[in-house]
Amino acid sequence: MTPLPGTDLAGYLRAYVTEMAFGQEEPGVVMDRYHTPDVTWHNDGVRLDRQRLIDHARPVRRTVQRCDVDVHDTLVCGDRVAARYTLHAVNRSRAVSSQVHMFGRLAPDGRLRRVDSITRPVAAPESPGPG
Repeated sequence: MTPLPGTDLAGYLRAYVTEMAFGQEEPGVVMDRYHTPDVTWHNDGVRLDRQRLIDHARPVRRTVQRCDVDVHDTLVCGDRVAARYTLHAVNRSRAVSSQVHMFGRLAPDGRLRRVDSITRPVAAPESPGPG
């Protein structure tokens, strides 16, 4: 069952990131599963629409080797959601971690219609060395 943001925000955060980074489906199919067609995502002041989000996913799929989401807090209240999580990614053997504070508005069907997020880099966890 698909974890929609309106019913399982933590599940959505993990599933969406995994499906966009490593999934076999086209990014547009994944995007539409969790977001309305008119979605707008404002990240650190940059406005991204559906197409820009899809375009961002394609190069990520070629370079990301690992991606984990540590969900710290979530809140769903009516048509509003909020989350604080840390995204850890390994991209071409370079570890990057960002803390994300996300606020969203839901459509009646539980998908996200608008996201406002603020990010800040944090120290990446130590990568396990060669075994």
